[in-house]
Amino acid sequence: MWKNKNWSRFRGDEYAVLFYRIGLAFVMYQVCRLFFYIYNADLIEVNGISEYFHLAYHGLAFDTTAILYLNGLFIVLAILPLPQTRTLTFQKALKVLYFVTNGVGLALNCIDLIYYRFNFGRSTSAITDSIAHESNKLLLFANFALNYWHVFLLFIVLLLAWIKAYSLFRPQFDKLRFTLAYFVFSLLAMLVIVTLAIGGIRGDFKKSTRPINLVDANRYVRVSSQADIVLNTPFSVFRTLFSNNFKKVNFVSEGEIDSLVKPYKQYRNNPKTRPNIVILILESNGKEYFGSFNKEMGIKNHISYTPFVDSLAQHSRIYTNAYANGYKSIHAMSSVLAGIPSFKDAFTSSPYPKQPTESLVSVLESLGYNTSFFHGAPNGSMGFLGYGNILGFDAYYGKNEYNNDADFDGVWGIWDEPFFQYFNKTISQFKQPFFTTLFSVSSHEPYKVPEKYEGKFPKGNVKMHQCMGYTDYALKQFFAQAKKQAWFENTIFVLVGDHGNTIFYDEYKKEANKNAVALLFYAPKYNLKGADNRWAQQIDIYPTLLDLIGYDKPFRSWGRSLLSDNEISPFVIRYSSNNYMLFADGYICIFDGRKAVGFYKDTDRGLTQNLIAQRNATMNQIERRCKALIQDYMQRIMDRKLGGIGQNSMN
Repeated sequence: MWKNKNWSRFRGDEYAVLFYRIGLAFVMYQVCRLFFYIYNADLIEVNGISEYFHLAYHGLAFDTTAILYLNGLFIVLAILPLPQTRTLTFQKALKVLYFVTNGVGLALNCIDLIYYRFNFGRSTSAITDSIAHESNKLLLFANFALNYWHVFLLFIVLLLAWIKAYSLFRPQFDKLRFTLAYFVFSLLAMLVIVTLAIGGIRGDFKKSTRPINLVDANRYVRVSSQADIVLNTPFSVFRTLFSNNFKKVNFVSEGEIDSLVKPYKQYRNNPKTRPNIVILILESNGKEYFGSFNKEMGIKNHISYTPFVDSLAQHSRIYTNAYANGYKSIHAMSSVLAGIPSFKDAFTSSPYPKQPTESLVSVLESLGYNTSFFHGAPNGSMGFLGYGNILGFDAYYGKNEYNNDADFDGVWGIWDEPFFQYFNKTISQFKQPFFTTLFSVSSHEPYKVPEKYEGKFPKGNVKMHQCMGYTDYALKQFFAQAKKQAWFENTIFVLVGDHGNTIFYDEYKKEANKNAVALLFYAPKYNLKGADNRWAQQIDIYPTLLDLIGYDKPFRSWGRSLLSDNEISPFVIRYSSNNYMLFADGYICIFDGRKAVGFYKDTDRGLTQNLIAQRNATMNQIERRCKALIQDYMQRIMDRKLGGIGQNSMN
């Protein structure tokens, strides 16, 4: 507490206390950044203390923006040109406001200590999408606090320490006489502080530059994953809040889109057939958990947790370089069923999903298929029911239809084994041909298995491994019963992971290997055998199935048939660490939304040697292909042209 009356008269003590309290926020953000790295050091390559401090230093600009966003009202109230700001009541109210807003920021930073291991990126405003449709939000929160008690405890300790430090310095609690000099000085000081705050929120005062955004963190890094150390979670949330990253671009001509992307496909490779089609989208089934998908990876002492799928793979066509086209469950639904990937923003959470959309659902319904979607969670969870209605499924089967809470796992939904059996019994009553999709539940945090199966499956090296064993067992039981059904032999089965999960092997910690997933086609009546190590992705499933059943009409798709060699070369398009990534023709291209910023050999999955200084014609063509794909993606979605040829868009 300051005793100098002149210092107090010109509010020097108040401004000093204000800067001290804002400074505390900067200290806390650096503490959170350090814990973020400690928790995720195995996923982010940092060469020594000096490189860490380099990243932390550049993080100050992003911390400044986040802190000023959260403390804007606090700062304005603290510097109002009123002598009442020095009263005890006013100061107590300021303290409450300060810790309500900064407590939210601290919580967001703490959540990403864990969530980053599943998301592989700082959380954005889309974090609300993951729980917006959940009816058991309190249960999910309680489960998180219980399973990650150490993070919850860390949050409490940091918050209490922050509260203690806040009160170490405070202005004098007295009421000064309101004079013209006091008002003028306060007003000038207020203008200076507000001006500084505006510059801090923007990132600088230059008129020629836009406010800093997530992508700017990549300016200071050696490898792209380091950008997540530079960033903080409140910044990522605020910079994406109310933002719509769907923006039209004009990189190439329409003719180049037709040649580089080929958005409309037409196949005449196979005879027309009408098999049943069953797609099993498996929660968190990253490629690393499967022995059958890792034979060529060179991972020493690799352990498989999926004995059934590995046995099924011997009679299937498997794709050993397949990737998710998003990083959340809802992303997989649009990618697999409609061939629509998600990049920075989820397509399904954008303003544009509610439009006529040509998809597996619409095409197969036009051929007389019965269509359905199954998910054992409460109806509407993950947004599946809403998007399923847009696609036009004939029926949706969730926890409500299952109607037996005795098999509820207590958090997410019905355990996989009983729900898979319910799935089998239900579809066995359908008229053929049918198209159905099941989205599994159990291979997910909090990584539990039914009590009766405790000890049955290997615990492995991370908690996810036991869950993989359980879901694999549930699949085994499903196939054992499905084989007894009349429809089984005339069915194409597709198994695909929605995204990755907890990583154990170093090979999958490499940036270009994150969210590699299992992809398998099994069809008793079709000659689908062997392993294909070319690029594959979720959006390829849609055209592959239509090619396989002999659908000969033109249809819209950004993917390619995995069975055809007569179209665009194999590729993968995805979004990671605030950049697009296009894998094609021997290279991995990193594209920042405007231009290519990196080229790597496709064997350099850790992205260690940027070859952009050695650009060649192939690299130039890959960049053009990436631009063409993004341009067509944005235009078709925003202009509501996701329907088939001749379909009208929704107004």
